[in-house]
Order: sequence, then structure tokens, then C-alpha cells
Amino acid sequence: MTLGPEMATATVTEEVALRDSAHLIHPSAPDFDEVGECSLDHLISKLISGLGEDVSREGLLKTPERVERSLRFLTSGYTSRVEDVLNGALFEAEGSEMVVVKHIEFYSMCEHHMLPFFGHAHIAYIPNKKILGLSKFARVVDVFARRMQVQERMTSQIADALMQALEPEGIAVVTEASHLCMMMRGVEKQGSTTRTSAMRGVFKSDARTRQEFLDALK
Repeated sequence: MTLGPEMATATVTEEVALRDSAHLIHPSAPDFDEVGECSLDHLISKLISGLGEDVSREGLLKTPERVERSLRFLTSGYTSRVEDVLNGALFEAEGSEMVVVKHIEFYSMCEHHMLPFFGHAHIAYIPNKKILGLSKFARVVDVFARRMQVQERMTSQIADALMQALEPEGIAVVTEASHLCMMMRGVEKQGSTTRTSAMRGVFKSDARTRQEFLDALK
């Protein structure tokens, strides 16, 4: 695959598209972190030097640019809108039974240490005239995961966004994650995980509905 000159100044959105399509289809294409404009690489170079490394050595020559592009992708949720990722994938509901989507992978970044936390999101809703294409739940999760985050806030943001978009009888979101800020530094507890939940509508007001969802996660 040959990239045209326009890719040299690709926007974040174009870079995400390249990662999600071109490089996966054409393995010989440049890696995602080797294309696109950079404006913060000098700051990253200064950081690397301040940590005691020689930023001019061969292995680090392109590292500042790669780090910036990587960070821009990992925080691309700031430039994403729920309305755009849903892209009209709302359909008339034919029933009002609970829908559960489990084990949606996510990768986010702890806002306190800028270290990753990652895991799975589980989402349930009870339709009220509208249902959502299943893949869109994963995209909504990414909108809020790809930011500097705390897990508690991310879980609530996902629930509130889906509640607003779907106007269902209720939404339930549970996230489970491992936090590298607890695993590779600080207390260094390798087996620890964190679970957070956000219940809206009937999932909050009706204990039986809430329990049905929680039982489905077992």
C-alpha cells in the first residue's frame, strides 16, 4: 500500500481510520504510530532526556513521535461524539425484554498516573420503542474509555450516554478492570481487580430486574 502526501498531515480521525482499516488490510503499510502530524514530540524528547536517557540514540530517534501518536489515539475519545458513533443505528423495538451485551473489551488510561487500566464492560438495557445495533455498544464504550479516566466516572458516562440516546426503561453498566497503577507500581498487587456499576431507570428502582442482570454476569 502506498500512502499519498495527504497522510503526512493526517488528522486524528484519519489516523484512527488508518489503524482500523488500512494497516489491518495491508500489513506492509506503515504502523499507525508512524504517520500523522506531531506537535508535542519536543516535550516528549525533553521528558525522556529528563529520565536519564539519550534521546539521540538509534532506538529512541522516532520514539517521541510514536509516543505522541500513540497518546493521541489512546485519548481519541476527546474528539469523538456518541451521536457520530451511533450513526443512526437505532431501530424500532419489537419487544421490551432485557438485552445484555457482555465482555466488551476496553483499554483506558488512569488520569492520576497515566498508566493503563483495562478490562471488560457489561451492558444491559430494557428497550422502550428503540433498540441499538450491538456493535455500537462497544463503540460507545471506546468513546469514554479512550480518555484520561477514572473507572467510576467512565462507567457512569457510558450509562448516561446510552440512557440519553436510547431512552429505555433502564440501563445497567458494570465494568471490571485491572489497573497497572496498582500492579506495576505502588502496592504492586498483581491479582487485584476493580468492579464499578451504574444503574439507571428500572435497574436502579427494581431489585428483581437488577438481580436478573447481575445473575447474567455469573
